Amino acid sequence: MPSKKSARLAALTVAAVCSAASAVALTSPAHADSVRIHDIQGTTRISPYAGQKVADVAGIVTATRTYGSSRGFWMQDPTPDDDPATSEGVFVFTSSTPKAAVGDSVTVTGTVSEYVPGGASTGNQSLTEITKPTVTTVSTGNAVPAPTVIDAKSVPSQYTPAGDPTASNSINGLTLDPSKYALDYYESLEGMNVRVEDARVVTATDPYSELWVTVKPHENRTRRGGSLYGSYESQNTGRLQIQSLGATADFPVANVGDTLTGSTTGPLDYNQYGGYTLVASELGTLKSAGLERETTQKQARGELAVATYNVENLDPSDTTFAAHAAAIVNNLQSPDIVSLEEIQDNNGATDDGTVAADVTVNKLIDAIVAAGGPKYDWRSITPTNDTDGGEPGGNIRQVFLFNPERVSFTDRAGGDATTAVGVTKTHGKAQLTASPGRIDPTNSAWASSRKPLVGEFVFRGRTVFVIANHLNSKGGDQGLTSQYQPVVRSSETQRHAQATLVNAFVKSILDVQKNADVIALGDMNDFDFSDTAKILEGDGELWSAIKSLPKSERYTYDYQGNQQVLDQILISPSIRRGCDFEYDSVHVNSEFHDQISDHDPQVLRFRP
Repeated sequence: MPSKKSARLAALTVAAVCSAASAVALTSPAHADSVRIHDIQGTTRISPYAGQKVADVAGIVTATRTYGSSRGFWMQDPTPDDDPATSEGVFVFTSSTPKAAVGDSVTVTGTVSEYVPGGASTGNQSLTEITKPTVTTVSTGNAVPAPTVIDAKSVPSQYTPAGDPTASNSINGLTLDPSKYALDYYESLEGMNVRVEDARVVTATDPYSELWVTVKPHENRTRRGGSLYGSYESQNTGRLQIQSLGATADFPVANVGDTLTGSTTGPLDYNQYGGYTLVASELGTLKSAGLERETTQKQARGELAVATYNVENLDPSDTTFAAHAAAIVNNLQSPDIVSLEEIQDNNGATDDGTVAADVTVNKLIDAIVAAGGPKYDWRSITPTNDTDGGEPGGNIRQVFLFNPERVSFTDRAGGDATTAVGVTKTHGKAQLTASPGRIDPTNSAWASSRKPLVGEFVFRGRTVFVIANHLNSKGGDQGLTSQYQPVVRSSETQRHAQATLVNAFVKSILDVQKNADVIALGDMNDFDFSDTAKILEGDGELWSAIKSLPKSERYTYDYQGNQQVLDQILISPSIRRGCDFEYDSVHVNSEFHDQISDHDPQVLRFRP
């Protein structure tokens, strides 16, 4: 994934100019009089009045938003119709701080608009709004319509209907069926006052004062309190994002497994950062579950411990070195080999041609020593400037750390940014033509993406081949709440090509030496059940060892209420056959509000 922080910051820079640009292009029929909110909302996702001017639409103001680029208020009809598919609430976009107050009975004249958060290219659903409004206050101090309770019984178990194949698989024109599909249910409440009770947190509070809860406490629950995303058909219908209309300083600072006790109430909105969102005017009280960071077992003397850890755009200006070092030394128990992903160059995002990362790496190594860990040595290959994707100017790359007191690195000259590593046969054994080396780095599959780093290690006389990966990110994929269903995962095309090359390289080693110990690990940016994982595994050349864990432990990342696998360690048959290995997904980051990376590290222990 692109890091949550960088993706969010990039989007926020354009948020203020999106409102007009991302409205659905619609013709403007004639003026419409005497319509109610449920008439405007209609029985599909697109208002039958979209593009029309409507007059004197009545409602009670339920909440106001006085900040950001989407200022306005929500109003709701206190006299609903009897159609469960039509929402009784709507957002009135005022652009400036609204003068209406909660409890006002108002009439609104304006234009009905379908606003697509983030722009049409995102594939997001649209939000029905009344824009350019003229607001008349009829009376004040009225009771706000009672909130609709969203709970395990009200949310259907099926997530979404399939889209209309004649409309590029869009669900926009389909009649809502809120009793059958979760997305239809949420859409039928768009703009309405809703409530959740005693909701468990399934994604921790982020830097933007957001968190995710579930209204279905037993839905794919993980051992530590999250909700597992275990297949493309397990989207977890009970997930709901929570924001607040109050001060950010008052927003609860929650970890996974905590609970918002009591009532959390407010209008149901839709935004580009996760879709349907309860924007709370009343927040429940946070009850901590006391979640603690995990610590893995220390490897035995005869065990080799190999880890992968995405350190999220680490550069010398960061303040997280001591925390990363403590995690490696204490929580990961100082693995013998650590594949680091997202190591940036010596001046981070400054794009001035700097590509070396020795300052970054050595600062981390020194921090590890200060934390009581070993004096790691390291190997990497410096990329060509601005060719490997990631944050512009950062030149992220994979780096091997290794403990020279426990394992040795076989240096073999010839590896550089553009030279492909090969495999030769020497004395009946496989050996790399260059160590460290890169897999086919000029292949188009690696365009603007990280190239796998390959190294040859020796532990207690046994050679182990390690391939450090950081495959193409999921940036550009449609979100689960997209108007297009099933969603398009466009990033897969490049990732599948990359996985094919990695598998072919592993096969070239095993063709020379059938019993070679090969490990391919890193941020694969794809799930354990994905086609990417299947391509990496091939015909048994590799096997994703995270599948040795109970399902409730199979996650390395927490995104929009779904705990999922992005980081993997895949092993060759010689490692798997003996079943003499242990795997651990060490949950130190993804579940916590004060994470130092958005990924959890993974550790494999085995006896070569």
